[in-house]
Amino acid sequence: MQFLVLLLGIALLLLLIIKVKMNTFVALILTAFIVALGLGMNPADVPGTITKGIGSAMGELAVVFSFGAMIGRLVSDAGGSYRISETLINFSVRRDCSLL
Repeated sequence: MQFLVLLLGIALLLLLIIKVKMNTFVALILTAFIVALGLGMNPADVPGTITKGIGSAMGELAVVFSFGAMIGRLVSDAGGSYRISETLINFSVRRDCSLL
């Protein structure tokens, strides 16, 4: 039964994102709430559990995102983004496979 609730939750998430065009974060929170209730969790415990789960995941990813943003800014300031875009444009327009 739990597996079925999980599958229905995934289907609901995809439906909300693809068909309804709902914001991905809002769809994820709504689906998490519905799946938690479907699995029999106490409704009063659901918000705390979602917050704890998202908080721990975002806490780990925040460092990766921060370093990625810093490296991206350094590449952009050094002119690397212009060079990368020029190379990709030339590669796609000319179909020059010598870069590979």
